[in-house]
Amino acid sequence: MGSVEQTLEEVTRGSGAARSLAPILFLVLEAERPSARGARWSLVGVQTVTIGRGDTRVALRSADGVALDVRLPGKWLSGRHATMRAVGADWIVEDAGSRNGTFVNGTRVTTHVLRPGDVLEVGRAFFQVRGVPATDGPLVRDEDAARDSQPIAFRTLLPELADGFSALRRIARSSAVTVLLLGPTGSGKEVLAREIHAQSGRGGPFVPVNCGALPTTLVEGLLFGHVKGAFSGAARDEPGFVRSAEGGTLFLDEIGDLPASSQAALLRVLQEREVIAVGATRPVKVDVRIVAATHRPLESLGDAGGFRSDLLARLKGYTHRLPALAERMADFGVIAADVLADVAAGGRAARISFTAEAARALVAYDWPLNIRELHQAMASAVALAVDDVIDVQHLPGELLVAPPEEAVPSEVPARAPPADDALRDRIVSLLHAHRGNVAAVARALGKAPAQIHRWMHRFQIDPESYRQ
Repeated sequence: MGSVEQTLEEVTRGSGAARSLAPILFLVLEAERPSARGARWSLVGVQTVTIGRGDTRVALRSADGVALDVRLPGKWLSGRHATMRAVGADWIVEDAGSRNGTFVNGTRVTTHVLRPGDVLEVGRAFFQVRGVPATDGPLVRDEDAARDSQPIAFRTLLPELADGFSALRRIARSSAVTVLLLGPTGSGKEVLAREIHAQSGRGGPFVPVNCGALPTTLVEGLLFGHVKGAFSGAARDEPGFVRSAEGGTLFLDEIGDLPASSQAALLRVLQEREVIAVGATRPVKVDVRIVAATHRPLESLGDAGGFRSDLLARLKGYTHRLPALAERMADFGVIAADVLADVAAGGRAARISFTAEAARALVAYDWPLNIRELHQAMASAVALAVDDVIDVQHLPGELLVAPPEEAVPSEVPARAPPADDALRDRIVSLLHAHRGNVAAVARALGKAPAQIHRWMHRFQIDPESYRQ
């Protein structure tokens, strides 16, 4: 999942030499109370994490910071439900004899070596351990999104995304700076643009325009206005979208679809702060802040002559990229809570819950259409839910059907699943169970100790890590 999904082998542990990533435990979703949003806890220096039931959501650290105790309310949780242990470069999860079991990626486990991207389910609470970029400054602080006072557009538990939002807020207050928002369709660019306008303090209106939806023959008249009689059907003077946003913000969504003939006129607006209506002879001064957005590669379009490079330079006063929803699944609980609050009227969102099967489907799905798709799925599910419980039959069918595998050309043999991962996991589990006793591991596998040593060398496993 891009820059926010990294291998745990690179993660920093303890107070040793700094590496590129630091481990964080993310609470992705509580199925019993999705409106509680998510949470995160730093795992730097932590060797043991205990997860169990409590009256409220809380995470307590031991005095030396080596142990973390996470407590969540919920009838499906046992008092001591599961334990995660840092062993070498791995996190091993163990069910603690819970009544309702511990699951990884929907499969019940007793002991399991967590892999990047694995979703850990403990009593209908869903977790991920993920590496985030480490810094030379203070460690990433623990954070509970239920206490997040940030505007909806800026809410996130991912530190690198939060840093980007923080910079964007400062840019928003500098109301003269043009902003270019990049990201896939449905990732929330217009919501973010509205928040930039709100943060700017500009007293004028927020005027959204989808450039891709403008009729080609009317683009310039709609954007820049026209005078009476300028063309057939121009029965009166019209100010156009630019002048309608006077004193405020003009949001040009899908700017990459703006026809080349209109790009020069928009460039004049940005350069000279003035606009000439179609059919007029004199420019009119305007005070408008431009926020543009696109899912298209404007740099490539410029190289191909489809988008003016001088206009792109003007639009890129400050550029911010919004990731796809699949790249920020650690934020799923944060986003889903806000979506539920939007689609469930009259405070109903606080009463909504998911069954385990529905929650598994939600966190396992790739959401190719991003937050917009989630919004539509939740709107229909809330309407269909009985007694405020969303089950799998209330979700769109595409969430429940595994995507078809890509066809493999007949002359290219299908790639076998990586047996190395399974072998490494088995060795790590046995080393953990036998406290690093290589001879015992060899007996369990029916192999000679020399073979176990060769495998440990191959997989860079240090048995001393398991003897502590």
